[in-house]
Amino acid sequence: MVKQKKKRFELQENETITQCLDRIKQAGYTPVRRVEEPIFQEISNNGQISYEPVARKVIFDAIPEQNTNIKK
Repeated sequence: MVKQKKKRFELQENETITQCLDRIKQAGYTPVRRVEEPIFQEISNNGQISYEPVARKVIFDAIPEQNTNIKK
């Protein structure tokens, strides 16, 4: 079975970043990038619609461990 070249791992609810990184390593991947995406809530005041951030989603981009030995 061939692993994907790149995979995204999302930080689960009630999971620490350390636990997520351990999960990535157990899957045979190495994190290369961390992305935080805001989650907005739509609020309506007197017909005006505004968006306010209520949470954030943390996502790690990872590559298979064998690809981390890149020659310079």
